[in-house]
Amino acid sequence: MDVRYLSLNQITTEGWSVPEAVDGCARAGLGWIGLWRHKVADTGLQESARAVRDAGLRVSGLCRGGMFPAGSEVRRRERIDDNRRAIDEAAELGTDVLVLVCGPAEDCSLDDARKMVEAGIAELIPYAAERGVRLGIEPLHPVFAADRSVIVTLGQANDIVSRLQSDQVGVVIDTYHVWWDPQLYPEIARAAGHILGFHVNDWLAPVENALMSRGMMGDGCIEFSRIREAVWAAGYDGPVEVEIFNQKIWDTPYDAVLARMKERFAALV
Repeated sequence: MDVRYLSLNQITTEGWSVPEAVDGCARAGLGWIGLWRHKVADTGLQESARAVRDAGLRVSGLCRGGMFPAGSEVRRRERIDDNRRAIDEAAELGTDVLVLVCGPAEDCSLDDARKMVEAGIAELIPYAAERGVRLGIEPLHPVFAADRSVIVTLGQANDIVSRLQSDQVGVVIDTYHVWWDPQLYPEIARAAGHILGFHVNDWLAPVENALMSRGMMGDGCIEFSRIREAVWAAGYDGPVEVEIFNQKIWDTPYDAVLARMKERFAALV
């Protein structure tokens, strides 16, 4: 696959600041970067946006909004307000995709938490439309249902998109989270027209730490070519973010990580 589609998700080089990651992408000849809000906050929003523009990069997406469920109305309102700030940050950074990690059931039932996720997204649609930002629901692997997201299949995410019927809402497909799903390929086809992002990484077995066991493409068991072909057949032709949480990779010189990332991307994705 053509490397012009390749985007560095900033968490893959966790030790780099925004300016350092931007410089690294420029050295590696990449045209895209996916940013994280805490890293942007460390550098400053305007300075981060300036660094990206000055390097001639484009931001493929901003991580993360979401975290909607809460046991009190006060907490829910705080989270809606934080998502509005995240939408503003995405617009300032020049990306039209805010990635939503929807949140666990905090002091509420699973059913209520899922209703809160959908209600929260619905409430944000008018503001997102004003700012030119789309809301990408990223389903997480079920192992994260207790602490990160009650939306755990692409089917659930597609159901929300179908009910909300808004061009501002779509899905983000991350291979680590969806590769196992028996309904993956029908659900990718169902997502046609509303795939807002595509993240790649590999599943390393045995899993030592659910969050930190992502690997470089080709080091695990995920069928990248088949998934990529399905995503492209569904009409997505945007950037592909390499997003890896892995301490061994974080401890590797990052220019070497980007070189390996490019090599594996070209060969496997």
